[in-house]
Amino acid sequence: MITVRVQLYATLRRYRPDLKIGEPLVVQLPEGSTVELLLQQLGVPQDEVKVVFVNGIVRDQNHPLADGDELGVFPPIGGG
Repeated sequence: MITVRVQLYATLRRYRPDLKIGEPLVVQLPEGSTVELLLQQLGVPQDEVKVVFVNGIVRDQNHPLADGDELGVFPPIGGG
C-alpha cells in the first residue's frame, strides 16, 4: 500500500465536506495506483477535474502515484 495526501480545491471540496479548509485528505492506495484510480476512489468524476498537480508538477490521470506523493486537484475555473 502507498499513502498520498490530497487537497481538493474550489467546487471539488464538496466531495469531502468533512475536511476543514486547507486540510489534506490522507488516502491509502494499492501499489501501482494512478491519479485516475485515486479520483475514482474519492468519487470525484473525471470530467469535473481540470488539472492535477503531483508534487507541484502537472500530471495526467494515467500518472502512477508513489508513497508520499502530495496532490492538488482543481476543477475548471469559470469567470468573466
